[in-house]
Amino acid sequence: MTRPPYAWPDPDRDYANGAFIADAALFPARWTEMARAFRDSLGTRAHPDLPYGTGPRQFYDLFEPEGTARGTVLFIHGGYWMAFGRESWSHLAAGPLARGWRVVMPSYSLAPDASITQMVQEMADLTRLILQDRPGPLIATGHSAGGQLAARLACTDLALPIARTVPISPLSELGPLMATKMNETLGITEDEAARESPARLRRAPGISAHIHVGADERPAFLAQARILAEEWSCPWSTAGGKHHFNVLDALADPGSALTNTLLAL
Repeated sequence: MTRPPYAWPDPDRDYANGAFIADAALFPARWTEMARAFRDSLGTRAHPDLPYGTGPRQFYDLFEPEGTARGTVLFIHGGYWMAFGRESWSHLAAGPLARGWRVVMPSYSLAPDASITQMVQEMADLTRLILQDRPGPLIATGHSAGGQLAARLACTDLALPIARTVPISPLSELGPLMATKMNETLGITEDEAARESPARLRRAPGISAHIHVGADERPAFLAQARILAEEWSCPWSTAGGKHHFNVLDALADPGSALTNTLLAL
């Protein structure tokens, strides 16, 4: 595994996950295959490609548990707001489904075609739709960039009546990303960083929160998780031995600490 030469400060290195994970290039294909197999196993309990808007990526997959659902878990994928879609993560619904929760997994518009502000609004629109159409409380979770989006849904300005948010390895403060090469695509401005960084915003009263991150993640991600927990005065936890690409695996296990944390209303 080849890593970039050390230099400090180096914002691009700070957020380079794959360079510090063995066989990182193999993970996307593995995720996609596990997701496909899981969807196939659900039969009629899987409802793919449901629209929540008119955009080409404004669709979500719905997975129903056996029996009456206790509520909804909304999982928002990561990819630095530039990559991936709902199709790669279906298997992560296994844990909540086994505990009686329906799971919604959306895609959303990506940069450079959309700003992070637009992505936040898309997820807010989807949340309102789910709350309108599906009974029970809604828990928002997401990974990395999806963690930022899940956290934003709990902020006071959106006034969404969700019950809980559990951002996983969230990018809660956008300011440092403005110094990365990724920002040539993301186009984050000072105004947008102030408007869309959950760590700079208030958590709405009545919405519980817990921040989760892998103990073996890049220091920047550990800092991003901790600062959000401190600003929101909520608990945070680290998963021992987990890095940015496998910290999610526990969602597929109905008895894991992460699934327990997610569903702890």
